[in-house]
Amino acid sequence: DLRFPRLTRPNPFPHCLTTNPHRTVLFDPMRWLDLLFLVTLKPRGALCNLDCAYCYYLEKEELYPGSSFRMDDEVLEAFTRQYIESQQGPEVVFAWQGGEPTLMGLDFFRRAIELQRRYARPGVRVSNRLQTNGTTLDDAWCRFFARNGFLLGLSLDGPADLHDAYRVDKGGKPTFDSVMSGLELIRKHGVEFNVLTTVHAANAHHPLEVYRFLRDEAAAHFIQFIPIVERAPDGGASERSVPAEAYGDFLCAVFDEWIRGDVGRVFVQIFDVALAAWATCNPGLCIFQKTCGRALAMEHNGDVYSCDHFVTPAHRVGNVLETPLPVLVGGDKQRAFGAAKRTSRPSYCRTCEVHFACNGGCPKNRFARTPDGEPGLNYLCPGYKRFFTHVGPAMEWVTEALRRRQPPAGIMNELPERYRRPG
Repeated sequence: DLRFPRLTRPNPFPHCLTTNPHRTVLFDPMRWLDLLFLVTLKPRGALCNLDCAYCYYLEKEELYPGSSFRMDDEVLEAFTRQYIESQQGPEVVFAWQGGEPTLMGLDFFRRAIELQRRYARPGVRVSNRLQTNGTTLDDAWCRFFARNGFLLGLSLDGPADLHDAYRVDKGGKPTFDSVMSGLELIRKHGVEFNVLTTVHAANAHHPLEVYRFLRDEAAAHFIQFIPIVERAPDGGASERSVPAEAYGDFLCAVFDEWIRGDVGRVFVQIFDVALAAWATCNPGLCIFQKTCGRALAMEHNGDVYSCDHFVTPAHRVGNVLETPLPVLVGGDKQRAFGAAKRTSRPSYCRTCEVHFACNGGCPKNRFARTPDGEPGLNYLCPGYKRFFTHVGPAMEWVTEALRRRQPPAGIMNELPERYRRPG
């Protein structure tokens, strides 16, 4: 997910430090912060040139039999106009995903930029974020991204053997070399990028190998670790899923490596989330917010769904060609969907010492049972508890320094001695 921070109440730290300068949470008491929402756009629907074994979205092609899976100009213009008009903040973010969105071709995105400029309000910044597997990129694409200030999310699961375990093309062949070629072009043209790394059964037990590869070989400065959790026919997690405890161990190992030498030069999304939790700021990532419903998805034909992970007929809230976007986002159906995250928590969550940080996690993963047998526990609960408990002392120390209004540089220079790298 390419997300951005949003506050639902004033930030108690006017100069709140986060580990990522591009995601810094700033104090602003304006009420419009409550009105922000993000729609993930699927201009090519579920179509993709890869066949990643764990991809949850490829099957969504079945929702539109006989479709061309191409967003037409009517849908693009209607959404662009409505989206910009309905956003009340100083920035409007367009998030392009798939499938593989670059399969639409450059002309589509040139048209998207043209429409954004046409409808942009004075003083409002419009930005674009695009998730890609990197295999379709060439110089023309990267020049376009650089010229128009796109932020790319590049899918890369670690070194070749770990990446290729599940990320293969339609013929079942490895994709690592093609992705790295795409990354070389991204860096050549100076395109800003994040690396999105899924954590799954094949790489979960190699945290430092994965992290050091991303840091040293891929030269990634911004990293998101996304757990793969698939449902098996028996109702549990599939064999490809990351083991819950292993996910926590993975994050702890990376955190220990990061805090000893990489603070300020490598930025890991879930570490930002942890700091926000301890600093009583909004976490900025929907899965860790108290409620959800502000991160929707729109298919190629204008159909809007409650969430990217709930693209099903039951969670279709309408179509932008038929109903204005603000009505879809603010309607009773979507509000109920968002509130259910909080109201459906098991009592085990409400009494957990780190619930303030995870808020029960994403509802799509709430298929486990609590120790006393109550349903609705997040499958990743043991991993979340392990991670947030592990980082707690460091986060408490940093937030206390923030309360003293200590400058960020000073905070990073005075990390507790036990976290410093020997020598």
